[in-house]
Amino acid sequence: MPKTPWNDDYAAGDLPWDTGQPDPRLVEFIESGAIVPGRALDVGCGTGTDAIWLAERGFDVLGIDLSPLAVDQARSKLGASKLRCRFAALDFLAAAPAEPPFDFVFDRGCFHGFDEAEERSRFARRVAAALTTGGLWLSLIRSTEGPARDKGSPCRSALDVISAIEPELEILELRSIPSQIESARAWFCLSRRRPDPEGPVTRSP
Repeated sequence: MPKTPWNDDYAAGDLPWDTGQPDPRLVEFIESGAIVPGRALDVGCGTGTDAIWLAERGFDVLGIDLSPLAVDQARSKLGASKLRCRFAALDFLAAAPAEPPFDFVFDRGCFHGFDEAEERSRFARRVAAALTTGGLWLSLIRSTEGPARDKGSPCRSALDVISAIEPELEILELRSIPSQIESARAWFCLSRRRPDPEGPVTRSP
């Protein structure tokens, strides 16, 4: 197995972020009717739980992850299902996913993993380039809000989030929520790709 980041965690089963259940904030958002089923991209799909859940609800889903072992596990979980769901190993910052544009992009804990502001901005540009006009991005981001802690996932401030995303997309909602897997806070960030002011153009990520 190649020494790709995160492969060791997946090989060891050290996956505190993988609860085996779809993220409740994703479930609540989809079941609210805020978006109708369409083409979806799950960035950092891990073992595929959220991607498969979306496909079961009518979405046509591509799940991508940096770890080939995570993708292998996601494909095994999908099995011989006829759901419209596929998985690919991909470095989202380095290469655009196949099959754009997407109506919906979801990431749980990917955006906050980048320590450099330029990398977070590049992530947002990649999302914008992958979305159709008016498409939505839901990002769940570990927050600096709440009690201080010296371990766990990286934390980002509201300014970190806005500085990276707002130049690329319209932020529709940014609110503090409990973290699903840690006694901490997270940001629920919902953004939308703005219409191109001069009509459709080719955008380079």
